[in-house]
Amino acid sequence: MQPLAIVFYEKLMPGGQLVNRLQDMQYRVQAVTDAALLRETVQRDMPMLVLADLASRTDIARVIAELKGNPATAHIPVIAFAEEKETAKLEAAQQAGAALAVSETALTSYLPQLLDQALNIE
Repeated sequence: MQPLAIVFYEKLMPGGQLVNRLQDMQYRVQAVTDAALLRETVQRDMPMLVLADLASRTDIARVIAELKGNPATAHIPVIAFAEEKETAKLEAAQQAGAALAVSETALTSYLPQLLDQALNIE
């Protein structure tokens, strides 16, 4: 059985690319493109991990904090990502409980290593 990863993104790049890479790595991937559905989808489907693009009109750090504050989903590692210049969003995600908060460039360049690190942290 393939592990489930939920990927939240609103921008096609790098979201679509990330979905394809995870599938190539033998993950079952569920894409969520509506921030309002992210928390509900994670609670319902209980993935092995969540990857969340912080480039959203919604405060994704708040959603991460809600997931981490819920005993049913607190154990699920979250990798948050954003453009390098979005340091405030990356810091907010880290404070909210993301296992990792990284730049889009780092995510696309080091995806296997970051997945291993996030899964080992939890």
